[in-house]
Amino acid sequence: MVAHLVRLKLTLLRNGLRRSVWKVVGLALGVLYTLFLLLLAVVGLVLLGRQDDPGLTRTVLVLAGALLVVGWWLLPLVAFGVDSTLDPDRFRLFPVPRRSLLTGLALGGLVGLPGAATTVLGLASALAWWRAPAAVAAGVVGGVLGVALCVVGSRAVTTLVAPLVGGRRFREVAAVLAIAPLMLAGPIVLGVTAGLSAVADGLPGVGVVVGWTPVGAPWALAADVAEGAWLAALARLGIALGALAVLVVVWDRALSAAMVRPGGGGRVARSAGLGFFDRVPATPTGAVAARCLTYWVRDSRYAAAVAVVPVLVLLLWFLSRGGAVVLGAGVVVAFVMGWSLSADVAYDDTAFWTHVAAPVDGRVDRTGRAAAGLVVGGVVVLATDVLVLGVSGRWDATVPVLGMSLGVLAVGVGASSVYSARVVYPVPKPGDNPFSTPQGTSFAVMLTQSVGMLVLLAICLPTVGLGVAAVVTGHPVLHVLTLVVGLGVGVAALVVGVRLGAAVYDRRAPELLATMRSFA
Repeated sequence: MVAHLVRLKLTLLRNGLRRSVWKVVGLALGVLYTLFLLLLAVVGLVLLGRQDDPGLTRTVLVLAGALLVVGWWLLPLVAFGVDSTLDPDRFRLFPVPRRSLLTGLALGGLVGLPGAATTVLGLASALAWWRAPAAVAAGVVGGVLGVALCVVGSRAVTTLVAPLVGGRRFREVAAVLAIAPLMLAGPIVLGVTAGLSAVADGLPGVGVVVGWTPVGAPWALAADVAEGAWLAALARLGIALGALAVLVVVWDRALSAAMVRPGGGGRVARSAGLGFFDRVPATPTGAVAARCLTYWVRDSRYAAAVAVVPVLVLLLWFLSRGGAVVLGAGVVVAFVMGWSLSADVAYDDTAFWTHVAAPVDGRVDRTGRAAAGLVVGGVVVLATDVLVLGVSGRWDATVPVLGMSLGVLAVGVGASSVYSARVVYPVPKPGDNPFSTPQGTSFAVMLTQSVGMLVLLAICLPTVGLGVAAVVTGHPVLHVLTLVVGLGVGVAALVVGVRLGAAVYDRRAPELLATMRSFA
C-alpha cells in the first residue's frame, strides 16, 4: 500500500506534466535551478569542512538546519493548497490502514523538487565533517532525522490546521502574511544582514541553544561526535527521536479526526437585504457592477490587490528613505488596481456560463466591471494619495499626484477591459490561496501579461513624465497640464477600452467559457 501511494503521487505529477508543454519546460528549468543551488550548497559544505573552527561549522549547520525545519512546518500555514495531490480527505472512503497511510503520505511528501532537494541537502550536511569519518556517519543520521522532522512536521501541521484553514477569514489573513515578506524582501534582507552583522558575535551562543531544541538537535549531532561528546550526542539523538515520535502521534490523531470529519459544515453566513444590488441602478449594467463590488468585498482573490497597498507604500517609503519617491505610491497602487481587472473574467471560473447563457451584452458586461473597478480603485488610490501627501508634507504636489494616479487607474481599467475579454488563464479557484500558481499557467500567458503591462506603461508614460516634472519643478502650468493630460488620456483610454473590449467579448464569450472549462 505504501508503494502504491508513492506510485500514485508520481502518476499524478506525470499526468499534470502532460497537460502542457510549458509545464515540462518549467519543471526542467526548476530542476536545473535546484541542481545549481544544491551544487553551491555542497561546495559550501565541503569548504566549511576545511575550516579549523568546528564551532563555526556547528553554528552554521544548526542555524541553517533549524530554519529549514521551521520553514517546512510554517509553510502550510501561508501556502495552503499548493500541493494537494495526496490530500488525506481523498482517502476517507477507502479502507487504507492508518499506518500505511501515514507512511505513504510521508514518503509522498518527498516526491517532487522541494522534497528531493531537502533530502539531498540533509544528507549532504554530513560533508561538512568529511575529515572525521565517525562525524560523517552521525551527520547522515542527523540529516535523515532532520528530513523526517521536516516532512512529518509539515504533514502534521497541515492536517491539524485543516479545519481552521477551511475558513475564509484565515485564508485572507494568511494570504497577506504570505505576500508581505515577498514584497518587502529587499528591506528584510538588508535589515537581516545589518542585524546579523551587529549580533555576529552572539550567533555561536544562539546556535548552542537552538542545538538543544527539536528543530536543531539533528544538525548538532555530528558536531558532538566530532568533539567526542558522546553523552551530548546521545541526548540530542533522544531529543530528535522524541520530537519525531510526538509529531507522528499528533499527525495520527489529527488524521483520525479528519477521516471522520464531514466535509463542509461551515457556518452559514446570514445577511439582510440584497447588499450592493440595493444600492445600484436596477439595470443590467448595475447588476454586473453590484456583483463585481460584492466580489471585491467577499472574494480574497480580489482583496489581494488591496492587501498589497500598505506593503507598496512601506516599500517606497523605505527605498526613498522618506523622500519624494514615496509620492509615486499612488501611481503604483493605481497601476496594480487597474491591471488586476485583467483577471476579472478568469475569476468568474465556470460560473461565467450565466453571462453566456443570458446572454449579457458585451457593452453591459464591460461597463459594469469597469464601474466597479473604478469605484474600488478610486477609493484606494485617493486614500493612498492623501496618506503619502500627508506623511511627506508635500501638499503642494496634490494636483500632479492626483492627475497621475487617477489617470493611470483609468488607463489600467480600460486596458484590462480589452485584455480580460481576449485572454483568460488559470487563476486560483474560489477559496484557494490567492497567491498560489494553479496548474496550467504557461509561459505564453506570462508573455501576454508582460506585453499587456508594457502597453499600459507606454500609454501612461506621458502622464507620469509630466507629473514627475511638475513635482520636481513645482511649476503651476505643469501641475495643471498633468491633471488635464492624466484625466484626458485616462477617460479616452477607458472609453476606447470598454468599447473595444465589448466587441471582443461579444465575439469570444463562448470561447472564453470553453477555455475556462478546460482548466477545471
